[in-house]
Amino acid sequence: MISGAHLVVYSKDVEADRAFFRDVLGFKSVDAGHGWLIFALPPGEAAFHPSEQSGLNELYFMCDSLEAEMASLAKKGVHCSKVQEARWGSTTKMRLPGGGEVGLYEPKHPTALGLK
Repeated sequence: MISGAHLVVYSKDVEADRAFFRDVLGFKSVDAGHGWLIFALPPGEAAFHPSEQSGLNELYFMCDSLEAEMASLAKKGVHCSKVQEARWGSTTKMRLPGGGEVGLYEPKHPTALGLK
């Protein structure tokens, strides 16, 4: 029986990105040994989108109010990209200290959060 999911984010500066998840986003973690932090994430869901190439993956955090979340992140020094509106939600991207990006979006569609 599958009991959870484990997301891997590759980074050129893992220490800075770990600190961002811990100190800026406020995610709790456990130390798996030698400072290797494993973060607890909010409830999640998965979707499959059509693409010409397989193996592409994106990480988006969901929020109830994109405007409020972006304002809160700005107070912590986080710069977000211009908001993009789509039929399914309003999105922005946050640049990680290690150079990668993660998305943030306010869904306009029903979500699977809370389903058991």
